[in-house]
Amino acid sequence: MTVTLTSATQRLADLVVGVRDALSTDTRADLTVRLVADQLRQHLPGPEILTAEQRMGDRRQYTTYPLHIEPEWFTIVALVWRPGQRTRIHDHVSWCVFGVIQGIEYEELFDRNLTRLGTSESYPGDVSGFAPPGDIHRVRNIGDANAISLHIYGADLSRLGTSVRRYYD
Repeated sequence: MTVTLTSATQRLADLVVGVRDALSTDTRADLTVRLVADQLRQHLPGPEILTAEQRMGDRRQYTTYPLHIEPEWFTIVALVWRPGQRTRIHDHVSWCVFGVIQGIEYEELFDRNLTRLGTSESYPGDVSGFAPPGDIHRVRNIGDANAISLHIYGADLSRLGTSVRRYYD
């Protein structure tokens, strides 16, 4: 029996291989972020990586869908944000690379004193990333439609449960 992959599924499979290759060299976290971001730019799938039901999101909060977990190494998740949904101010346990595949995401960056350092808007096809320290931020959907982003974390979230190290109030 021959299995035919959809283009989104094939892009995810290619992304997994590319991330493995990018992580095969032990290097500084900032360089790892650049290497993984290059792979995400090349293999960023479209919204069809999720089912129509998943793309609807949840009225109560943004929703996370695990797409691939490489035990003890990295995790790829899709996040679905309905209009106005946002995270709390937080930082992360590891580096993170993200790409927007639908909608608009707005990010606020903060220093350790929670002074806002800057903002950015990300649109479909935009890819960015960060590595701790200096990763204190809040993300929200500022558009009128659902936003979807793909995040790659340098951690096994099936073991940790979350990518968040701490929340700031």
